[in-house]
Amino acid sequence: MSDAEKKLKVYTTSWCPDCRTAKRFLDSHNVEYEEINIDEDPAAEALVIRTSGGRRVIPTIETNGRYLFNPPLAELARELDIN
Repeated sequence: MSDAEKKLKVYTTSWCPDCRTAKRFLDSHNVEYEEINIDEDPAAEALVIRTSGGRRVIPTIETNGRYLFNPPLAELARELDIN
């Protein structure tokens, strides 16, 4: 798997407090990620809606081909192997 495929993608909006919390968590653990604002990217918004079963769930985090929908920080830590 290439580095590009391993890179975390975080689908957010600018107004979402849960998105800010998730980004602070990732930043505090020096996790690199690409932030994609779904209010500014209709294709990304469609992807979030399609992968979440028809809901606009943010943050949606894509890692290793899996999607996490507004995961609790403990779940995110487990998924990313953060102690």
